[in-house]
Amino acid sequence: MLPQPGILALNHLLGAEAWARDKLKPYAGQCVEFHSPPLPALRLEILDTGLLRGAAEDALPNLVVTIGAGALPAMLRGEDALLREIGIEGNADLAGTVQYLFRHLRWDVAEDLSTVFGDVIAERLVREGKRFAAWNLETAERLSQNVAEYLIEEQPLLARPADVRQFLADADQLRDDLARLEKRIEILTRKS
Repeated sequence: MLPQPGILALNHLLGAEAWARDKLKPYAGQCVEFHSPPLPALRLEILDTGLLRGAAEDALPNLVVTIGAGALPAMLRGEDALLREIGIEGNADLAGTVQYLFRHLRWDVAEDLSTVFGDVIAERLVREGKRFAAWNLETAERLSQNVAEYLIEEQPLLARPADVRQFLADADQLRDDLARLEKRIEILTRKS
């Protein structure tokens, strides 16, 4: 079962957007299971209000969403990379709705912070949080590029992409030359 704070957070997101609750209302009573090994499966029941609650342990899921181990790194590469790490089985209509909500439901952090700190400070906090996240991402990208460059140039543990392309081209040429040589040998042996 999803811990109560998790359900509260999801319901907070859904509660802020009437269109999102309206999308879930037709699936009232259905169960969605989120599975991300090695964590235990999380089952949620959709209520007639469009909100969620923890489903009974014996409830059969109408939809199973499996989140692969590569989901967290994929999240840094973008939404499309993340979606490739997620498997969906079950009710196709419900799956489409869950995917639509994933793509379009966003937490308005500034709105929530403004109730505590006021509008101006909330906007500044969000702006600085985005700048900090962008800085972290840029730093991680630079670090990975530097490590790759070190492993290719300084400590040649990895091959340069140009060297790999040349090796593959040479291997293709060798294969073609060998095939032509075999044909010539075959022709010559037939003539003798």
